[in-house]
Amino acid sequence: MPAAIYAVGDVHGCLALLNLLHTHILADSTDTPGEKWIVYLGDYIDRGQDSAGVLDALLLPPPSGLRRIALAGNHEIMMLEFLERPTRNSTWLQNGGTETLSSYGLDVKRLLSVSERERGAYLSSHIPNEHVDFMRELPLTLSVPGMVFVHAGLRPGIAVDAQNENDLLWIRDDFLQAAPTEGRLVVHGHTPSAEPVVAPGRIGVDTGAFATGVLTAVKLTSTKPPQFITSTDAALPL
Repeated sequence: MPAAIYAVGDVHGCLALLNLLHTHILADSTDTPGEKWIVYLGDYIDRGQDSAGVLDALLLPPPSGLRRIALAGNHEIMMLEFLERPTRNSTWLQNGGTETLSSYGLDVKRLLSVSERERGAYLSSHIPNEHVDFMRELPLTLSVPGMVFVHAGLRPGIAVDAQNENDLLWIRDDFLQAAPTEGRLVVHGHTPSAEPVVAPGRIGVDTGAFATGVLTAVKLTSTKPPQFITSTDAALPL
């Protein structure tokens, strides 16, 4: 366990909020001696206006003095599946994918009007290999003593290393409504709420940044209660 872990909720293409949150986290971290990590809980893309910019930011060196660990979200997996087979009826396109494609300067109408082979070439000409490789290499979970970080949650009664990938990326009610596992705190995103959620056995930090203008992180240490850090877009209603 490092001296502090900052776990960041779903960014969803909100680059300005992410940059501001990095500033707040960096300022806060100067008061905490020792090793510090910043853990991103997935869903960096879709819905917001600058998914490409968010991936660029995550490929840069992390804020000074912080180790960066980025986990996979269901939206990254949906994008990778689309890039493998860019069909017109992809569910990803209906869930924020068009906004992501536009952030790369792609003309979505043109993309969908050509053949699947031409679609693949058009996508490759605009989406950097570095972004695709980054998403492919994202781990699904991070565990430290007493804590598990994951995008969506864990299926109750199953060890972390035996969890189903689909559950780690998509689970909701079966996790949210379950009794907590003793000695295990799950820190997750995926399920948006107006405020960060602290419930028995879990902390949820997806505050719907693309819709609310609020991006949230939680600071976790071994000695103090969770501390929430937010960045806010004043142009959007709270």
